[in-house]
Amino acid sequence: MHNNHLKGLIAAPFTPMDANGDLNLSIIPSYYSFLKHNGITGAFICGSTGEGVSLSLSEKKAVAEAWAKCTSSDPDFTVMPLLGGTCIADSIELALHAKEIGLDAISFTAPFYFKPSGIDMLAECCQIIASAVPDMPFYYYHIPVLTGVNFPMIDLLQKVDGLIPNFAGIKYTHEDFMDFLSCLRFKGGKYDMLWGRDENMLAALSLGAKGAVGSTFNYAAPLYYDLIEAYENNQQETARSLQQMSIDMIRLLGKYGGIATGKAYMKIVGVDCGEFRLPVKNMDSKAFTLFQNDVNELGFTRYCSRQAVSVNA
Repeated sequence: MHNNHLKGLIAAPFTPMDANGDLNLSIIPSYYSFLKHNGITGAFICGSTGEGVSLSLSEKKAVAEAWAKCTSSDPDFTVMPLLGGTCIADSIELALHAKEIGLDAISFTAPFYFKPSGIDMLAECCQIIASAVPDMPFYYYHIPVLTGVNFPMIDLLQKVDGLIPNFAGIKYTHEDFMDFLSCLRFKGGKYDMLWGRDENMLAALSLGAKGAVGSTFNYAAPLYYDLIEAYENNQQETARSLQQMSIDMIRLLGKYGGIATGKAYMKIVGVDCGEFRLPVKNMDSKAFTLFQNDVNELGFTRYCSRQAVSVNA
């Protein structure tokens, strides 16, 4: 099958939760509109940012259905769910469900409890799942910092080439630029390589990346589009300055406990996605006040994603 390479910024949305920690699917249509207003070209749902590993099978389906419903009339917005990694049977079921509800592609990450012993076993896992929906683009999600599975992705491409016809590419969330460039250039750029480290985007652009998937695109898309524009116009010092602004913003995630800080950023831009489920630690009200002060010192409002301005008749 022919696979189109994705371009621009694809957000990894947070899964909205209510005060009880249950799914809050009602805000997904407005969440989609918010992303679209800020130039986002797609959504990688139920991934790391979307707490996919903390959702039940039925919850993953419900999230996917909510995104499918509100994006069904938008062919320019790609929705791709992360199926999972630990249970092949569940991943196949979710792949079939994604096809049934009309999503655009699927993704799978390495089994991370019983880990594959080598690239052959990882490729076999991918093949079994991809073959269940042979007419859907299949992406492998490479995030070794969380899975502990760190085979060179050029080895995976060499293994699956000709073996998995619908293997479309890799969401590459790692810092091995040597491996990433080799994947980009494999067979003349045959496979779609989506960059997944927001804080290193400028380096990835210099190697030839055209599409990226990231959590901070949810709340700071204008910053990254300015960075891309500066790079393409050979304004390298401006691009480096913008990347530093991204790094300073991302450092607050570490300062305030990690991934849950992203939902705090979302509250500031007006999209309340609730809190993360256990075992992720969330901010208390005191920490959130300190966080807001730090965000203000960054000048966040100069480059944050914005709500559409409503015009009253």
